[in-house]
Amino acid sequence: MVTKTNKAVIDVSKEEALEYLRQMLDIRSFEEKLYELLSKNLIRGASHLSAGQEAVPVGATSALQEHDLVASNHRGHGHCYARGAFLAKSEADRQEHLNKMMGELCGRATGYSRGRGGSMHIADVQHGNLGATGIVAGNIPVATGSALSSKLRNEDKVTLCYFGDGAINNGIFHESANMAALWKLPVIYIVENNLYAMSNPIQFASAVTDLASRGCAYGIPGVAVDGQDVFAVREAVQAAIERARRGEGPTIIEAKTYRWYGHSRSDPRAYRTREEEAEWKERDPILVLKKKLMAAGMLTEEEFQQIEAKAKNAVEKATEFALNSPYPPSTEEELFDGLYAPMKTTADDVRKEAELRSTVKSSTSMRTIAYSQALNEALREELNHDPNVFLMGEDIGIYGGAYGATKGLLDEFGRERVRETPISEGAIAGVGVGAAMTGTRPVTEIMYIDFTPLSMDQIANQGAKNRYMFGGKTTVPLVVRTEGGAGRGIAAQHSQSLEALWTHFPGMYVVMPSTPYDAKGLLKAAIRDDNPVMFIEHKMLYGTKGPVPEEEYIIPLGVADVKREGKDVTIVTYSRMVLHALAVAEKLESEGISVEVVDLRTLKPLDMDTIKASVEKTGRVVVIYEGYKTNGFGAEVITRINEECFDALDAPIMRVASEDVPVPQSLTLESLAIPGEERITAAIREVLK
Repeated sequence: MVTKTNKAVIDVSKEEALEYLRQMLDIRSFEEKLYELLSKNLIRGASHLSAGQEAVPVGATSALQEHDLVASNHRGHGHCYARGAFLAKSEADRQEHLNKMMGELCGRATGYSRGRGGSMHIADVQHGNLGATGIVAGNIPVATGSALSSKLRNEDKVTLCYFGDGAINNGIFHESANMAALWKLPVIYIVENNLYAMSNPIQFASAVTDLASRGCAYGIPGVAVDGQDVFAVREAVQAAIERARRGEGPTIIEAKTYRWYGHSRSDPRAYRTREEEAEWKERDPILVLKKKLMAAGMLTEEEFQQIEAKAKNAVEKATEFALNSPYPPSTEEELFDGLYAPMKTTADDVRKEAELRSTVKSSTSMRTIAYSQALNEALREELNHDPNVFLMGEDIGIYGGAYGATKGLLDEFGRERVRETPISEGAIAGVGVGAAMTGTRPVTEIMYIDFTPLSMDQIANQGAKNRYMFGGKTTVPLVVRTEGGAGRGIAAQHSQSLEALWTHFPGMYVVMPSTPYDAKGLLKAAIRDDNPVMFIEHKMLYGTKGPVPEEEYIIPLGVADVKREGKDVTIVTYSRMVLHALAVAEKLESEGISVEVVDLRTLKPLDMDTIKASVEKTGRVVVIYEGYKTNGFGAEVITRINEECFDALDAPIMRVASEDVPVPQSLTLESLAIPGEERITAAIREVLK
């Protein structure tokens, strides 16, 4: 059932009503100036203007409280401006807000994101704007995660999530809406239906043109409003916010509106008629508000002209400020600044862990536990350590996860903190990103690494790039637990080693422990880190056992471990391949061949110092990895060794990797496809010739 509201009364004071008018004129002047700057090539890249839609962000934002949050999209200038303007304490604050917005669009160091984000990633994070995304629908799970974080922390916050009519056809909308409805999250989905997703008319994109009705599939109430009437928008959003604060969950608000300009500056708008544009301009939201205020005796023509002149003057000042601002320094330090949140471990932490590791290796009396139990202990300890840590994923509760790593945690911590999800890999990841941005520390689980490409946008585009894209002003302490690798005969879509895929994205770390000791200490470190971490376990390691201290410990990220010392050849490897390497080294010792085994433990950050020290000692290297041979992570390791240790090499580097075929189910073919001891031994013999 869709509620339609097209007429709304003025229910605010004259001062507040004139503030709405001022903000709408500010946004219009800003967009018109941007069009001019784009025409003169004074702004680089894509910029999507929202002139004609001003009533939506102003009306919606007017209903927010100071602590509430906003998630924006690629057409987000109005969303950003309205949020900052409502929180401005003075005319100087408003001007500074415009200055920083314009500075960002011009790519200057004075911009909100220091010139790193530009138009499509405008973000005033200090005022509760979670930032805009250039990926259609990419902000929907982020907003949903923000609402989850608010609920978990018992905060009386709501999150407004703006997106266009095109985004509602995207699968991630449906995954997120289902999750928000299921958990009754305080999020308001605002569909700015301007009739065209780029150029495709709504009637050719959706069989249901009343988009608010999409919510009925999830039990979410839908409201359709006149998006050209600021008071109609305000009324609908206000009611949705009150509902959300009562704990009744999300609402979908469809604001029927229209954009004056094309999708972008290069769009000739050939897909719509001039007559249609003229009809909509008769319902210009600024004109609608002006007439309404005049009829109520709250505005004169002279007052309107004064407000309009003030808006144009403020935008001119912002433009002058931006164009006279410096670009970011062209230095390597500036280029990389803000990519990662600072690491929390110190040199002393690294030293202490090395000492503990030595004790673990030499101890004959230390308790021995399974890899899966080590992970379970790490999760339990971190749930107890920090109330902001929570788990989220498929079948992690009663079932205990596909490999038992979360067994028993539901009974101990309850459904709020051990949160079972629908089968929605995209939403699991994206909701995790939004929750991580807003004060919690989610540990999400994607059951198999083969499924992580389903969450690629949310992890790689929203999570990994977030901090850098928004000028180093955000943190995303998200852990994505998953498992990979072959060995169980479960064939091509459940047996891959896709770690190379995740090491490719700047902004995130990748961890792959090989022993119970490493698994526990590294998982604890990952949860406490302020960066997104892809934590990859191997399905064939869960049952393996090894010594693990009973006292608490943490293994710093980015520190490799020499699992076995040797002098003739270095094996560089990680995860399950460490066990194969150690078995081969043990056998070759009887032949007088001394093999050193370096376990990377974390692929990003990569410990090149330990690798270099080993290469300089042995002069010969074999790199082993279970990923596909072509473009596997081992190829990156080989390149780095060649770049940094070439003079120490006495022979070409050998690599042993999985063959470039989907992993077969048959035991004989699976064994042939992935690295085994025979191939590793042959590579060592070859490099020693």
